[in-house]
Amino acid sequence: MSAAEARAALDDAIARANAHAPFLRGLIRREPELVEMMAADGFDAAVAHSIARLDQEHAARSVREARGGVALTVALADLSGAWPLEKVTGALTDFADRALDFAIRQAFAEREAEPDGLAALALGKMGSGELNYSSDIDLIFIHDPERLPRRPHEDPTEAAVRLVRRISALLAERTGDGYALRVDLRLRPDPDSTPSSLPLGAALNYYQSQALAWERSAFIRARAAAGDTAMGCDFLAEVEPFIWRRSLDYSALAEIREVSHQIRDHFAEGQKLGPGFDLKRGRGGIREVEFYAQVHQMIFGGRDRTLRPGATLDALDALAQAGRIRGEDARMLADAYRHYRTLEHRIQMMDDQQTHAVPKLAAGRTQLAGLCGAASWKALEADLAPRLKAVAKLYDQLLETGEDKRGERIPMDPEGAGRWAAKAKIKDPKLLATLIEGWRSGRMRSLRAPEAMQAFEQVIPGLVQQIGSGRTGREALIRLDQLITALPSGVQFWRLLAAHPKLAEVVGRLLTTTPLLADALARRPSLIDILLEPASPLPDIAAASLELAQVTRGLEGEALLDRVREWTAERRFLLGVMLLDGTIAPARASHELSLMAEAAVGLLADAVTRDFAVRHGTVPGGRLVPLALGRFGGGQLTTQSDLDIVLLFTGSYEAMSTGDPPLTASAWFNRLGPRLIAALTVPTAAGPLYEVDTRLRPSGNDGLLAVSLDSFERYQREEAGIWETMALTRARPIACAPEDAAAAQAVIDSIVSAPRDSQAVWQEAVEMRRHIAKHKPQAGPFDVKLMKGGLVDIEFIIQARALVSGHPVPPRLADAAAQLAPELVEPARLMMDLLVMLRLVQPHDASAAPDAAAGALLARACGKSGLAALKADLAQARGIVTRCWSETFSPSPQEKNR
Repeated sequence: MSAAEARAALDDAIARANAHAPFLRGLIRREPELVEMMAADGFDAAVAHSIARLDQEHAARSVREARGGVALTVALADLSGAWPLEKVTGALTDFADRALDFAIRQAFAEREAEPDGLAALALGKMGSGELNYSSDIDLIFIHDPERLPRRPHEDPTEAAVRLVRRISALLAERTGDGYALRVDLRLRPDPDSTPSSLPLGAALNYYQSQALAWERSAFIRARAAAGDTAMGCDFLAEVEPFIWRRSLDYSALAEIREVSHQIRDHFAEGQKLGPGFDLKRGRGGIREVEFYAQVHQMIFGGRDRTLRPGATLDALDALAQAGRIRGEDARMLADAYRHYRTLEHRIQMMDDQQTHAVPKLAAGRTQLAGLCGAASWKALEADLAPRLKAVAKLYDQLLETGEDKRGERIPMDPEGAGRWAAKAKIKDPKLLATLIEGWRSGRMRSLRAPEAMQAFEQVIPGLVQQIGSGRTGREALIRLDQLITALPSGVQFWRLLAAHPKLAEVVGRLLTTTPLLADALARRPSLIDILLEPASPLPDIAAASLELAQVTRGLEGEALLDRVREWTAERRFLLGVMLLDGTIAPARASHELSLMAEAAVGLLADAVTRDFAVRHGTVPGGRLVPLALGRFGGGQLTTQSDLDIVLLFTGSYEAMSTGDPPLTASAWFNRLGPRLIAALTVPTAAGPLYEVDTRLRPSGNDGLLAVSLDSFERYQREEAGIWETMALTRARPIACAPEDAAAAQAVIDSIVSAPRDSQAVWQEAVEMRRHIAKHKPQAGPFDVKLMKGGLVDIEFIIQARALVSGHPVPPRLADAAAQLAPELVEPARLMMDLLVMLRLVQPHDASAAPDAAAGALLARACGKSGLAALKADLAQARGIVTRCWSETFSPSPQEKNR
């Protein structure tokens, strides 16, 4: 826009303001020099000039004069089209921040004290940087009784209340110069009985343990605006878990639905477009755009920090960028919001009234149209109507998500429940009637809240029909009862299932197929969240380590251990459900489970090493080198696998640490080792992580937990038995520097490929297998690990052949088989797939014969047409392994060495 065009636009804005807005007309007459400054130097200069009027010598008058200058400048910048909505609301909020801080400093100065220990938290539109043209400012004051300056014998809270009273008067009291800002302190807890400033400890206790649902949504837009902002920021960081729940919070949807219905009922007169229409609370209006953004933020923002902007327009954009709402919906809502807020401002500009309603009188609507530069109110109405309709339609769709439609319910009386169960073909209607009576008794923790019971009654008929009518209906109903009994709370869980019927179906499948996942869900109901936003696959260890590092950033101590366990549990649960659904192959799931474990070992090893070094110094040249062995080494874990680990370190075991007192490297790493094992194994509030087996270290349980790489190599060459060297064929270094991994791998490869007496290898391998068979015999018909011709036999064949082959082999079983016994590749794949599925579906007895339903699931996962086909292929695979065993361990020396 050229200078001439800008001046013409300003002149037009001034003319409209003079003609149609009495409040602005008065300001224009009072501020001719400021108007000229706008024309000559621009609106930003005029705002800066107005704010510069703040003067502590004449505090009350100067802050009101400053407000008048800002109000006039912002209005003309808006009416002339020079500033978009975001700059208008930003300028209004910036003035409010400055005026509030000015008033705080003045109040302290009048008490001859420096402003310290008192913070003003801004909520609502001030908190989000979106103040209205004629808005009040929503504030909560908090103070630190230990730091707040006060007079002799003055109670800290009384001093804070006097300060807040003076601050409010400086800003809001009407004088001959008007007012500066309306101040609303009613958003604090129980404003009728609590002081106007809350002691810091009491405020933290309230918001962390007693706060109401609506206060959560209010705090989405909270920020430390003035006063002791460092203390305010610290306070908001402390209450962040209350505001942003990590689990997907679908209770927010029910809460906002209830508030929306209350608003529509209470402000019924202003719901329909026309005279008196309420732009803020009316159907399809400002509040519904804000609620639409906020409910999605409350649901998903706990898990994604990028979804936490306070400003509505920024929130809509972030939600669209994250794929939480459709891009076209975000654009429609943003356009409507800008249009509504602009019209709202102009309604307020006419008489500086805190109103959001279209004037009821025709003369007022004519004035509004003229101020907006429209031909008539009808023209404004025609422009407004389609936006209101589009917003209302979208918002209604949101409110309907998971809404209780009051469909068929299970009757309340036991006899009626029994008849319903029989009609629904429940296998054991008497059992169901008994269970329902217990669920409705009020004894269940997860069903005590009325909101939880309401959602439960909505979900339970379909869930019971899904699980109770099958062949395992009785067992599934009992498992459902165990789930309901074990749930620590229920509002979130049952509302989530009510909002997403597909998730209820998933829960039904868990109850009928795998107690492992059903039990995990009972312990941590928030696990269900990950099914709504499935994590991306983990292609490699770099991706797994990066993801874990991101979700644990900034955490330490117990919080770090908890978050690692939560991440692992969430991903393990997701993989389990994907295996049940057939959306991931067992081999892929097994590999991801291994990547997760490796990432956890790496992150926790770094954490405990850093912490240990702070107390005990470091060992120059000494670095931890964990070895993964067994299935962990081969990158093929199940949902129940423990971790076979050996701890090595680089450098000399005699090197001395830099701590006081110094420790030898051996002592240093053997004190560090137990800390790492504890970090991996100790149960925390978030549950267990892994069982760790370190018995494959040199000298087993009699040996040191951590040994130097040189000592390890010497032991393996001079003292280790054949079975210990066989175990090294599946060893690989993890969670260490690339150069250390390369050095350790070179040692392993050198040991495995060293020349050795093949006769001794065959004899010791056979003897060890006999020992295992004697002490751990096959436990059942599906014990694919220990059965004759099973996985242990495959591992022994591959490991023995590797030791006499004269060259290293890859740790993954199938890869090693491809090199040394290609005929075992398919049997190894089939049995490993079966083991993964059996540990998931039959966690308490993986070796038992599966029932028909479990058999069908196992067959599908293994790519077979049915259980009979699976059994036939398993028998064939065992035959191949048995023949290969005979060939490998045949009595003929010639055959042994071929």
